[in-house]
Amino acid sequence: MKPALQKVLFVSSERCVGCRVCELACSAHHERSFNPAKSRIHVVKWDGKGLDVPMVCQQCIKPPCVAACPVEAFYRDEKTGAVLINDDVCIGCRLCIEKCPFGGISIDPDKERMVKCNLCGGDPRCVKYCPTEALQYAKADRMIMLKKWKGAEKMANLLEQVIIMEGG
Repeated sequence: MKPALQKVLFVSSERCVGCRVCELACSAHHERSFNPAKSRIHVVKWDGKGLDVPMVCQQCIKPPCVAACPVEAFYRDEKTGAVLINDDVCIGCRLCIEKCPFGGISIDPDKERMVKCNLCGGDPRCVKYCPTEALQYAKADRMIMLKKWKGAEKMANLLEQVIIMEGG
């Protein structure tokens, strides 16, 4: 399963306000119902830290869920690079859930099958409807450069504060 380097789903937890629109958009698209329990993305609320963190499959380059699957039910979509589950092969053993470090796989309570993000075939609905742009779907190299710019800005601000504190 060779990973394809296309677009990737980036999560900016600092932008998430916990509205859970992403969960509703996902469940509406995949299940035709507004039911967060059937979503492939889940917002975890950390009240003590004041954070809301969207948790979703990271489409790992070396996915631990794939390595854990005893029946090789996982495959990678050539168009999007998403790691997908073949429902006809999956036996529902849940080893993939146990091995995923991001909580990106869950069980559909009605259909009793494993579900995970499939990037909506290259047009993720969670991204489309996120009002704060906490979710972005873009080429990895572009997102990496944006993260580097933000990191450089933080470093420059920190250095400026140090210079001010030292009286320079």
